[in-house]
Formats: sequence, C-alpha cells, structure tokens
Amino acid sequence: MTRNHPRPSRRTVLGGAVAALTVAAGTPAAQAAGTPAAQAAGESRWPAEFPLPDGWLPEGITIGSRPYAYLGSRANGAVYRTDLRTGRGRVLHAGGPGLASIGLKLDHDGLLYVAGGGGGTARIVDARTGELLTTHRLTEDAAPFVNDVVLHEDRAWFTDSRAAVLHGVPRGRAGRVRALPIGGEWVQAPAGTNSANGLVATPDGSALIVVNAGRLYRVSLRTGHATVIALEGAADVTNGDGLVRVGRTLYVVQNRLNKVTVWHLDRHARTATLARTITDPRFDVPATAARWGDRLYLVNARFTSPQTPETTFNAVAVPL
Repeated sequence: MTRNHPRPSRRTVLGGAVAALTVAAGTPAAQAAGTPAAQAAGESRWPAEFPLPDGWLPEGITIGSRPYAYLGSRANGAVYRTDLRTGRGRVLHAGGPGLASIGLKLDHDGLLYVAGGGGGTARIVDARTGELLTTHRLTEDAAPFVNDVVLHEDRAWFTDSRAAVLHGVPRGRAGRVRALPIGGEWVQAPAGTNSANGLVATPDGSALIVVNAGRLYRVSLRTGHATVIALEGAADVTNGDGLVRVGRTLYVVQNRLNKVTVWHLDRHARTATLARTITDPRFDVPATAARWGDRLYLVNARFTSPQTPETTFNAVAVPL
C-alpha cells in the first residue's frame, strides 16, 4: 500500500491554527519555517494536475515519504517520476519492449515494486537510480495479468487478475515468493476476463482487502479464505480499481464511473459504510490513486480514449 500519512490530531490542528494567527501578527516565532500551517499553505500552492509524456499509457501511481510521484507505463514498462511541488518530471526507468508497469508501490528503503501485467512478473527497481534490480516470475500461466501491489509486513503482495491467487514477494532482493490461493466466498471471473485488482491491508493487519468484480473481499493472509465485505449505502463498487486506505477510511477508485467512493470500515473490515463520493470534471477514467498530505493524486488512464503514441495523459489531485 502506498505509505499512509496519518491524519493530524486535534492538538496538531489547533496548534496549526494558533501558528497561523501568530504569523498574521508578525511575530518572529510564528514566521519560522516548517510550522504545520506554513507547510499546508505551501502545499496548497502546488500544482493540482501535471502532465505525463504523450502515449505513456499510465495506470499505477505511488508516493513515498517525499513529495515525488512515480507512475508506470503500460506501453513499455517505464517509470516516470514527478516532483509534486512543481509538476515537472522525467523518465526514471526506461523499461523495454514487451514490458508493462501496472500497479507499483515505493518502499521506505527506496525500492519500487512493480506489477508486470501480462508478463506475469514482479520487478524491483531502484527509485533513486532507475536501475532494474530483480525480476520475479510469479506464474507460468499462459495468460496472466499481474495487476496491483501492496506492501505489508515482510512482503509485497501482488494480485493476478486472471487467477485466484495472491503472490507474496519478499521485501528486499532475496527470499522465496509465496503463492497464496484464494478460496472461501471468492468468485473468479471466467477465463480471459479480470478478477482481482487493487488491494490494501486491513486496519488490523491480519488480512488484505481486494476489489473484484464490484465487490470488496477480505482475504486472510494465513489461509487465503475470502469473505465478502458487506457494503452499506451502495450495492457495489462497480469498476473498482485502485484502493487507498487511511486508518479505517477506504478510498475506492471506480475508473469508468469517474468517481472515488469513500468508505468507513468497521474494526475488523467486515463491513464498509459509504461516507461520501468524490467526483471532479478532470477525471478521465482514473485508475489508481496515492495520498500525499491532504490530497489524493489520481492518474487518468483514459481507457475510453484512443491509446496511441499521440494520446495525452495526466494526473490530477483532489482534496481528501
């Protein structure tokens, strides 16, 4: 999962408000750099959208502990890095023919874990240099689609949209990959169509939440047993794609519906209650999202537009 930036406590919010009032009064103490109010004011001036190279064919986005977004390409497996403060970016990792970068997550040690789509792989890329460090072949199936990834405890967990299994890659460069078959109430789509997509860890860390064909499932990391999460306030999460969790709040990107639904999870993530819906006229089939501060950054995959080398792409930010 993309690194969570905790919500500010009541004390922090009140402290920021006091600092802002002190700045208005012009006292030297309040003018010191780095106060919460100054940081929030600075981030509010950052670009609310930024471009990607033409023909990039994006789908995944991740943000770590610093204000840089990393976005993968379905065209050739490349990775683009954008400075959130300026909106300017560059190609970090060049990829190559026949490769794809679908979902991706940045670890605290500077390693990018990249889902390889139809190649059936998980790649590890150095986020500082762009160097490819390791490639794990997750499956020998003829038509896999390794789709998304979450970092949880000692593994990076990947979904394969064409198989009822999760793949656990050790975080780092060594170790054996664990295959976790999904059972229980899980309903796998017919061959050739997609099932498992985005995933996050549950608040208690004992399971993963996986979106599949309009439903949210809670999948035990011990047994692989899946149970349907009961939804209150809406019948389903049709076109559910990327997931972001902040505490017990779950953001579900519903790509072709051009919206993000916001859900409150119960303690054990067995029920999700719809709290609100985020829409924006700039959404153009957003696929996945990542959080920085009080913003959610979404990448527009534009699945309903021509996917050509000349097609334009961008990412947009909305307030949480």
